[in-house]
Amino acid sequence: MDFLISDKDTSPPMRIPQLLLASLWWLALLVSSLPSKAAETVASPDEIRLVTLDGLQINLAKHEKSKSVYVLAFLGNECPVARAYAMRLNEMAGQLAGKGVQFIGINSNPHDSEIEVRRFVKELSIVFPFAKDHDQSLAKRFNATRTAEVVVLDTNRNVAYRGRIDDQFSPGIKRASPTRLDLYKALEELVAGEPVSFPSTQPVGCLITFREPLSTNSGVTFCKDVAPILYSNCLECHRSGEIGPFDISSYEEVVGWANMIVEVVEQGRMPPWHADPEYGLFKNARQMPPEALSKIREWISAGMPYGNSDQLPEKPNYLDGWRLPKEPDLVVLMREKPYAVAANGFVDYQYFVIDPGLDEDKWISSAQVIPGATEVVHHAIVFVRPPDGEDFNGIGWLTAYVPGQRATEFPEGFARRIPAGSKLVFQMHYTPDGKEHFDQTKIGLNFMDEASVTHEVLTLAGIDQEFEIPPNVADFAVVASVPRLPKDGILLAAMPHMHLRGKSFQMRLRKAGVESVVLQVPHYDFNWQHTYEWTEPIPLSEIEQISFTATFDNSRDNPFNPNPDDYVMWGDQTWEEMAVAFFEVAVPRSLDQSDTPHRVADSKRGDDVPDVIHGHESLESIAFADAFLARFDSNQDASVVRAEVPRIIRDYSFGSIDSNSDGKVTREELVKSFGSRLGSNHSAR
Repeated sequence: MDFLISDKDTSPPMRIPQLLLASLWWLALLVSSLPSKAAETVASPDEIRLVTLDGLQINLAKHEKSKSVYVLAFLGNECPVARAYAMRLNEMAGQLAGKGVQFIGINSNPHDSEIEVRRFVKELSIVFPFAKDHDQSLAKRFNATRTAEVVVLDTNRNVAYRGRIDDQFSPGIKRASPTRLDLYKALEELVAGEPVSFPSTQPVGCLITFREPLSTNSGVTFCKDVAPILYSNCLECHRSGEIGPFDISSYEEVVGWANMIVEVVEQGRMPPWHADPEYGLFKNARQMPPEALSKIREWISAGMPYGNSDQLPEKPNYLDGWRLPKEPDLVVLMREKPYAVAANGFVDYQYFVIDPGLDEDKWISSAQVIPGATEVVHHAIVFVRPPDGEDFNGIGWLTAYVPGQRATEFPEGFARRIPAGSKLVFQMHYTPDGKEHFDQTKIGLNFMDEASVTHEVLTLAGIDQEFEIPPNVADFAVVASVPRLPKDGILLAAMPHMHLRGKSFQMRLRKAGVESVVLQVPHYDFNWQHTYEWTEPIPLSEIEQISFTATFDNSRDNPFNPNPDDYVMWGDQTWEEMAVAFFEVAVPRSLDQSDTPHRVADSKRGDDVPDVIHGHESLESIAFADAFLARFDSNQDASVVRAEVPRIIRDYSFGSIDSNSDGKVTREELVKSFGSRLGSNHSAR
């Protein structure tokens, strides 16, 4: 917690002490560029000394001849890029030990105290000397603008290289390994007595804020003008104990991050929201008004005055931990012991299956997933795996966690069913941040009495697993649709899902043969797996089809692309791809539709062709079974075993089709399974 003390309302408050918050990879990853061959002409100042945290005095004056090459690494306590590269610099310092290269860490952030810098050095086990640039004179003299920026001085104290360390980190992505070792290459050349090939590259990291002199002409202050903007747009995530890397309610923190706040809002990275406002109104939309950003800019230009504390608004009353309407009726841990997330590298998707011990059907009115290690949990999805042979609607989606997403809370009378004997499957995606973490994610569930349930909430999926994206293609479109729609259903929300090559997403509804766009995501961002909840749910009674187009960019112009030379197909991992969308639909439970003819919502059929169900033996059920076998029966034995189907089917629906639990599904079981769903009281048209 931050404690603010101010002798005068117009003076900046002091802080004693401030909690170092965990960082998020995707808040501060910035655009990098190809190296520039423009030579650096700025020399070291004639006289500059620094004193490290350990009391070591270093003179960087131009007249001080030395056999050492100095690497000045500007780092920040909470900047995600800086934290990752601190580990890389540690490795390089060890590799170049004894070769005349000296690394020096420098913190020029005004909001990072010396105590916090010492904690940072200890936490990351930094081996090279480190200094606190209290007055920012070092950053100003060497024109440093970002944390994770390095400045290399040759033995004559001229600036031989400045810029990024390498190209592993860029907006919202951590590559498996760098392709350009910019700093290491420059040091190799200097040690060998050769000129540096690329003396300048574009730095990446978090902006260092340099404070302007206080203006007497501006009436804009933190208390009166800026705090209300930040409280209403940012505080939900940027507060103590939450996922944001700093506390937006602390004046001193906001001063230190002010320029970075402006940059991420200007770039559309914050607040995180990606739906085009031209299509649809969403109750969970996050958008900062342009006039609010202008007010923050004006405040920065005025020297960021604090103002009168009497004008500081009350903070919104956010609940810590569970954000459900009440304490959960049941809490389920993903596993008994925490899972160790490696400090570096890629971590495959992890699946944890747990038995929640439900001996009767439960109806879920609200649910929330809370990660145990917010620093590295990219997202978590919890599925219901019903007992084998259970008649179960939807794909089994229960709820999910992504940074900034709110708890799932259904409207009154709406609930999701978990059949007795079901297991819960936690799908976990981790993104290492340079430090080992231990995660024990959990889910909280609130139950509703079945007699009070008016609508069952289902999750439907549109999916295409048969695509193959060619190398070096910038616009590759995959079109898919939801096979069948519940009769008299209500569409509540949609969640598109792609990976690193995902570029854009468009969702359409077809009514009376005419399609209309209801969701447009022009710039899909893998780091933010949004669920888009319509302000007014959409009745499906007259909707013939839900379809979508997922567009991928496998070109070199895509900075997220792991390898533009690859052919890319369906797969779980981020270097593979998915073209899938999930749709939350509520279906009335009171309607008896068993005698109603059912019509298929299929673009390949005429809209006026009915599909009349006779038990399980509908033409559609038979066609489904035949298509399933043709696609997955690789050994042509008229049955399909688990090993022959994709993981998404293996994990979430194979058991419900395999009615006799013999480990394989036959044509008869496929026809029966598909026909049962058509003939239930949630029958499709």
